[in-house]
Amino acid sequence: MDNVWSVLITAVTVLGGTSAFRFYEKRAMRKERDDEFIRHDCKDRIAKLEALLERSSQEKDEMRKQILDLVSEVASLRTEIKYLTDKRTGSIW
Repeated sequence: MDNVWSVLITAVTVLGGTSAFRFYEKRAMRKERDDEFIRHDCKDRIAKLEALLERSSQEKDEMRKQILDLVSEVASLRTEIKYLTDKRTGSIW
């Protein structure tokens, strides 16, 4: 009878150990897949943010050029208005 109990305890231990090993093995694989997914997701997000930053920088440069053109045009118009005002009041001649 003692041999039967020893065999049963050994069988339960072996089966429990195998089940635990499978559980931890699947858990480790799932964690590795999750880490890999997060890594790829972060790489994709970084690439998108870098593209957005580059596009934003280009837009900023274009707007800066437009502002400089507008400032130049406003200065030209101010000069023209001053000339026309002085001409109308007769202070040029």
